[in-house]
Amino acid sequence: MATTTSTVESSVLGVSQFRHTPYYCEENVYFLCKELCASRMADAAGADLFVVFISNEKKQIPLWHQKASNRADGLVLWDYHVICIQRKREGDFPFLVWDLDSNLPLPLPLGSYVSQAIRPSFQLSPEYQRLFRIIHAPIFFRHFASDRRHMKDSNGKWIAKPPDYEAIVAEDGTIHNLYEYMEINAADVPTNNNIDVKDAVLSRKLGAVANDLEEFFSHIS
Repeated sequence: MATTTSTVESSVLGVSQFRHTPYYCEENVYFLCKELCASRMADAAGADLFVVFISNEKKQIPLWHQKASNRADGLVLWDYHVICIQRKREGDFPFLVWDLDSNLPLPLPLGSYVSQAIRPSFQLSPEYQRLFRIIHAPIFFRHFASDRRHMKDSNGKWIAKPPDYEAIVAEDGTIHNLYEYMEINAADVPTNNNIDVKDAVLSRKLGAVANDLEEFFSHIS
């Protein structure tokens, strides 16, 4: 690994104890954040948690070390993926990544996750460049909704078996807005400091978009 994880405090909860349904990463992360709050592994309101949607205009993003892969390197070409990033006030690593679909240690320091799962040093064609929409968890809890329509084919049949619990409904009654979070374009990335990145993440329903995850979180103190 590029960065050792020996000083990361191990979780009292095993991966299998988190709610997880394959191919429903947005719901997995929603309930992961809820569980981290409830178990006091995070702030009770989720103030130290950030939900990160990874995608691009083409809906083709390569990630390595994914459990769904049949390859030795764990490479998967997702249309989008969702992870959680936790800010830590103490310890050697200020940010930790929670990715329940990865076979990497959980949680993992941000630098290690980037170097191993995102691999920015790997030469990619422009259509495969990853973009990141970051939303503060407390805001995500209030606004996110999904009735899982994105997982049905044109005949209304499930592409992947849905979770066995009720669909997530937003506080205002919205039943589906997943597409708003998934829609990520390079034009949304702030340039020339024309936006307060931290303020956008902490106040906006859809957070803010970045093209460099580590550089982005350097603004979140």
